[in-house]
Amino acid sequence: MVHGNVSRMHWLVAGAVIAPFLLVVSSSAQALGLNGKSQALSTVAPAPWLHLLTQTGGDGPGGFADVAEKVQPTVFTITSKKAAMEDRQSEQSFEFGRPEPDRNGEDTPAPDDGAQGNPPNTAATFTMGSGFFISSDGYGVTDSHVVEGSDTAQIRTSDNKTYLAKVVGKDSVSGIALIKVDGRDFHYAKFADRPPRVGDWVLSAGNALGLGGAITAGIVSAQERELEQGSAQTFVQIDAPINQGDSGGPSFNTSGEVIGVNSFIFSPSGGSTGVAFAVPADTVKAVIPQLKDKGAVTRGWMGAEVQSVTPDIAEGLGMKNKDAGGAIVAGVQGNGPAAKAGLKTGDVITQLDGQPVKGANELIKKIQAIAPGSSVELATLRQGKERKVSVSLGKMPDRPKTTVGVAK
Repeated sequence: MVHGNVSRMHWLVAGAVIAPFLLVVSSSAQALGLNGKSQALSTVAPAPWLHLLTQTGGDGPGGFADVAEKVQPTVFTITSKKAAMEDRQSEQSFEFGRPEPDRNGEDTPAPDDGAQGNPPNTAATFTMGSGFFISSDGYGVTDSHVVEGSDTAQIRTSDNKTYLAKVVGKDSVSGIALIKVDGRDFHYAKFADRPPRVGDWVLSAGNALGLGGAITAGIVSAQERELEQGSAQTFVQIDAPINQGDSGGPSFNTSGEVIGVNSFIFSPSGGSTGVAFAVPADTVKAVIPQLKDKGAVTRGWMGAEVQSVTPDIAEGLGMKNKDAGGAIVAGVQGNGPAAKAGLKTGDVITQLDGQPVKGANELIKKIQAIAPGSSVELATLRQGKERKVSVSLGKMPDRPKTTVGVAK
């Protein structure tokens, strides 16, 4: 991320909480309660909005029922369990994974690793999120944090049936996990072939606050939103209401195609404020094949922190073409591929394998798409002098996804 965006990012972080949409409930934690004094936000719609509601057809408000009916069977609730050592505070507990009778009166087992009960002073922690099927044979997508530390999970489909799911693979960088469920042919969703435009309608589906499957509506607020310095990850920003429990759920366009996987929100209170972020469909589609084949995603890694060259930076470096772009090396990891190749802080990378580098995000994306062990040629500027550098890429280390403001 360029220096020009740093102050803005500081403002966002200072005034907001980055909150993944997980519900994490300990078997010895206080039950999740609803405010008995909750009130409707509004009982009377402004006249212009009422006029819009009466005039719009299938592309506007009031026209989402057919799409919702189409996509809801593809969405599921997912619950995973892991043990956490803690002192039991109370005999009463609120457990999402506790066996519940289904509509046929039969008990549904909680997600379990085969053990009967928990050891003394061990509390089972259940993490609940959302997900959706991507094929009829039971492959599904969710957020990697929902199934962190677990090889299996329990899903509940829209027809209130429960199934045991196997965690096929997880990618902490994109925040995507792939699961597999056997038992029947499932309704599944398709990914959109093209990204949405800013202003397009979007429908988000999930299990907000553990209340059950629900659909919310909004628009795409921004595209390719960069939120972390030194990361190639970009997000679709939407204003559809998203809350705890929606993590891993899909966001659809009005054709019922997935445009993103709900990931986290910015919020001063921990609740929805209409600033939500989804992993783009193209990113999800790119990681699924590796998760399916290898259980993980392998990425190229250079071992250098870079930021985009702005016109101000270019002027400070004495570059003749201040609009040429490029990525300036802000730091080099000791004994990493970049350090071994002789790159130093302050070097400007202008080309990768003969192709111009527009900025840091583009460079990182291209490097990560190249197989570890491959050699790339970088064109660089150091104190105004051009030079070529050959870098043998390493394997990008796996890193946990940042979690702030998880509901417990």
